[in-house]
Amino acid sequence: MNSTLLPDLATFVLIVEHGSFSAAARTSGATPSAISRSVSRLEREMGAKLLHRTTRKLALSETGKTVYEHALDMLEAARQAVDSGSSLQTVAQGRLTLSVPKAVGRFVIHPLMPEFLARNPQVDVCLRLEDRYMDLIDDGVDLALRITNTPSPGLYGKPLMPVTHIICATPEYMERHGTPKEPRDLRTHSCISLGETPADSRWKFCQQGKTETIQTHGRYAANHTGVRLDAVKRHLGIGSLPLFTAREALETGEIVQVLPEWEFISTYSGELWLLWTRNKHMPARMRVMINYLSEKMTALPAGS
Repeated sequence: MNSTLLPDLATFVLIVEHGSFSAAARTSGATPSAISRSVSRLEREMGAKLLHRTTRKLALSETGKTVYEHALDMLEAARQAVDSGSSLQTVAQGRLTLSVPKAVGRFVIHPLMPEFLARNPQVDVCLRLEDRYMDLIDDGVDLALRITNTPSPGLYGKPLMPVTHIICATPEYMERHGTPKEPRDLRTHSCISLGETPADSRWKFCQQGKTETIQTHGRYAANHTGVRLDAVKRHLGIGSLPLFTAREALETGEIVQVLPEWEFISTYSGELWLLWTRNKHMPARMRVMINYLSEKMTALPAGS
């Protein structure tokens, strides 16, 4: 195949990933007509149709599926070629994409970025805050932070810190509604949960081997930790929060931990892992980020 078609293969991948010629054009900065010509050149070279175009969507032909898979491999090989060069650099430089769960990104990682950028003036950081699973290769991610106790065996990684959850309220709320002494006391309180599934309002507690599960009720739920923290601060009830989200308000006394002698068991708890792909050529920009996060997370209070 003519090597001048390599850019066309990269364009073809963009079209498939974005689902339309116009979206690929916006991403690449090209015109839709240039994108269309790029596909036409590929189809002439292959002697086969790569895409079935309708008024609503694009669909890959069988040949298109095969070409797409090989084009992805080509782009990954190109990325590794660039990385192998940058791995020899003594100065970190280039763009680094970091995938982080939303709450961890907002409350833990984002506050650390100004110092990182100051230390590494030639590294640009793209922080992608997503709670969905992101494939490091397919989604173009250099490093991923995930809360898990079983990281993928196909990745390299290191644990950074435990993620624990607690329940909290304001002193004002407790004065008005009373302080729970046992988990069962929560039944008479307005409880602010994640609200994504029925299980989110069933709160589980453990103390000295004794486990209690309480069906809580409340008028407000939110699947964003920052919103739940704000709701707690506004005296709307007793809310479930990651400790790293609640810590600052706890230290100032704006909120207090409820049932501190009981361990709150959350399905969203676990170890925060920093993960990357198995690549023998690690760019300097990745090394400095791994070292920086390891340094900073070690300095955080236990159970953040």
